[in-house]
Amino acid sequence: MLKHEAEGKKMDSATALKRASRATASLTEPAWVRALLIGLSLLFLGLFLFLPLAAVFTQALAKGWTVYLAALKEPDALAAIRLTLTIAAISVPLNLLFGIAAAWAIAKFDFRGKNLLVTLIDLPFSVSPVISGLIYVLIFGLHGWLGPWLSAQGIKIVFALPGIVLATVFVTFPFVARELIPLMEAQGREEEEAATVLGASGWQTFWRVTLPNVRWGVLYGVILCNARAMGEFGAVSVVSGHIRGLTNTIPLYVEILYNEYNYAAAFAAASLLALLALVTLAVKSLVEWKLRAQLAR
Repeated sequence: MLKHEAEGKKMDSATALKRASRATASLTEPAWVRALLIGLSLLFLGLFLFLPLAAVFTQALAKGWTVYLAALKEPDALAAIRLTLTIAAISVPLNLLFGIAAAWAIAKFDFRGKNLLVTLIDLPFSVSPVISGLIYVLIFGLHGWLGPWLSAQGIKIVFALPGIVLATVFVTFPFVARELIPLMEAQGREEEEAATVLGASGWQTFWRVTLPNVRWGVLYGVILCNARAMGEFGAVSVVSGHIRGLTNTIPLYVEILYNEYNYAAAFAAASLLALLALVTLAVKSLVEWKLRAQLAR
């Protein structure tokens, strides 16, 4: 009887090995297919990522470092850089606060309107940035709904810093929340419930339990939000008015220089955005690695 049981176990193990080998074979492509896919991926990256980056820096430095640095020291260029940094410094913290609060509410609590809140968070992904900028013009513009009253009070929103900030906040506010919601949902509510049972207040639970568990997700969302805020073109273009030296961000300034056939200065300013993209990509990869390590624990 023991002999029959041993033979049965051998047959079961052999069957399991055969099934595993068939499953592995079905997931393993031939060498030529793998080589073709890798080659196509590298070709795609070369044509749509590395080649444009190389072209930007080549054109920016075509006339030498002196012309390059002089283009970046122009008063209009410095004004565009300052405005871009100011907008990012305002919009990113606002989106950080909103994203953490929204993700915490959605992932940790059940309430009416939860699905509606998730839908509203995704709204900027489905609305064209140009349309969102136009909506702000229709509301706060001189001939808009609130425009005459704002003008009478001496308040200027459209074609000024407040309008650019509002447009940037709108197009960037999903990034932090959308990174944190799935992360918080995957972690569950057990640790927060345990902290509450042990007597911790809601604020203590948030600072000592919830936030430390999602710190890498917060940083990841902030990186994406900042990159989009500094590179946004469509919505900002509508509400800015293209006032040179006042309401032009770096992307708008690049467009103006290019339309004026000032290619060296245009590519010099564009190289700043390219450098931002490269730094963002590097930091994003590091944070992704930390985030995967945190989820694997």
